Amino acid sequence: MDINSNLNTLGRLRSSNLFKVAFGFRETSLIIIILLVSSSLSIFSPYFLTNSNLSSMGIALVADGIIAIGMTVALVSGNFDLSVGSIMGLASVVAGTLFLAGYDIWVACTIAIIAGLTCGLINGFFVGKVGLNPFITTLAMMGIARGVAYIFTEGSPVSLRGVPEVFRFIGTGSVAGIPFIILLLIGVTLVVDYLMRRSEPFRKVYYIGSNEKAAILSGINVTKVKMGVFLLTALLASIAGIIALARFGVATPTTGEMAELRAIAAAVIGGTSLKGGEGSIFGAVLGVLLLAVINNGLVLLSVSVYWQQFVTFLILLVAVTIDHLSHRKTKTT
Repeated sequence: MDINSNLNTLGRLRSSNLFKVAFGFRETSLIIIILLVSSSLSIFSPYFLTNSNLSSMGIALVADGIIAIGMTVALVSGNFDLSVGSIMGLASVVAGTLFLAGYDIWVACTIAIIAGLTCGLINGFFVGKVGLNPFITTLAMMGIARGVAYIFTEGSPVSLRGVPEVFRFIGTGSVAGIPFIILLLIGVTLVVDYLMRRSEPFRKVYYIGSNEKAAILSGINVTKVKMGVFLLTALLASIAGIIALARFGVATPTTGEMAELRAIAAAVIGGTSLKGGEGSIFGAVLGVLLLAVINNGLVLLSVSVYWQQFVTFLILLVAVTIDHLSHRKTKTT
């Protein structure tokens, strides 16, 4: 069977039941859990379901959501990217620093995205072409990108002044009462979800994640696909960095810290397998939403902020355990 037949078969399997793809068991379960947790929080805190709280929570999860989308694609391919948080910080710092140096804000943002894509290209080259382990490669890039961000700022925050209103609108504006960046997250989710289900290049991501050796024998250029995956994660991380800059008006070298781990947690909670070949963009975004709801609830209930990280990664441990046991059960049946 040639590559096109394999990909078409895979595409039919993934799109034959749209409801199942978009609202599979894990996604449906997450929606139910989110509704139950939200209902409980609304009982214990009268502030949870207020417009201001829901809006603030939605705005706060956008950057993590965008990064989690890219991380999901990487995990589906059988890889992961630990440098996305640092790339987010680097893009934010580069854009802010160049703007203060006299560059037009859009030129500065373009250069920042190019800087992020360069990091992604390097990751893709060493993982896809040289064959290095993605953990070591992206761990190194995590330190390099964060180090460059510190070099740019000398460790100090970069505060923007005189930024055009149209740029501020990205982070603080709203359309029909809905914050623009939430609409942006929805748009990115829909586009990437559609591409993962319908586009042939993105179906190759599933194929190499499921069985890389079979993908090579089928004629898929695995190196090219892996480089594309890391370029995508870097692009989305750079966009998240620019969104953070537009939202806060400040660029700091610590922007995006721990974002990579939160993204992996959200993706796995959403049903993405750490073994590759399985994953849902919609599920990953639901994972981000669940973590945001829980963390927001802890704040409203006056629980120490230090418990947020504990709860986040406890949920990750449970999700990884479920994923591991489900795959082990599949192998034994």
